[in-house]
Amino acid sequence: MRLSDRIAEQIQALIDEQGLKPGDRLPAERRLAEDLGVSRPSIREAIRQLASQGLLRSRQGGGTYVQHVHADSVSVGTWPERHLVRPLDELVSDDPEYRYDVLEARHALEGGTAWHAALRATAQDRREILRRFEDMVRFQGRHDADLSAQADARFHLAIAEASHNAVLLQMMRGVFELLRATVTENRQRMYLIQHTQDQLTAQHQALMEAILRGDAETARATVWRHIEFVHGSVRGLDEDEARRARVSRLPPFTALS
Repeated sequence: MRLSDRIAEQIQALIDEQGLKPGDRLPAERRLAEDLGVSRPSIREAIRQLASQGLLRSRQGGGTYVQHVHADSVSVGTWPERHLVRPLDELVSDDPEYRYDVLEARHALEGGTAWHAALRATAQDRREILRRFEDMVRFQGRHDADLSAQADARFHLAIAEASHNAVLLQMMRGVFELLRATVTENRQRMYLIQHTQDQLTAQHQALMEAILRGDAETARATVWRHIEFVHGSVRGLDEDEARRARVSRLPPFTALS
């Protein structure tokens, strides 16, 4: 486990132990660093990680506040009692066709985040996008589908953060766990297709490079092509499975003697 992941878990445990609620302020970075025995840059990285999941919210010059206390039911906006992720997750598990609704929603949402990220990303944003891409490639090299899918989802979330559009970012944070779950399923199934992993990596790299050089048009078109590729690949797998299932239900052939 990376140091930032361990510190993030410790901060979550601290929130639980102190009974902090949404809107409560965390101790100052210096105090957290002293209590956990780590450096302040490490604390900042862990806070940024938790903020990307919608669990914390940092205010410029005003400290860090609890946004939500449960990682598996991220709330959006000012509706702390409405949990979006779990009901959607249940819909996807109950009806596989909902995965296509998720892809359509991503097509609509991520075209905007990629466009604005290319125009607004700061140097720190660009470093974060690059880091998430490198994480994804590293986990792919280990053939770890779950960690690779998590890195994939965080890559797209880092782009949303770089858009600096509060509404788009909150929407992406609100469906983060759903995004991670569907990316995991899609990746596991698409790896059955030869060279798909290399194609996904090339698509993500092209998207990252367009954002890093500030090319908004190309960034938007690239993320659209990427999602359309995933949609077509998964649809093709579904059709192949349905075809095989129909054939398997046929009665066995008996030759006439």
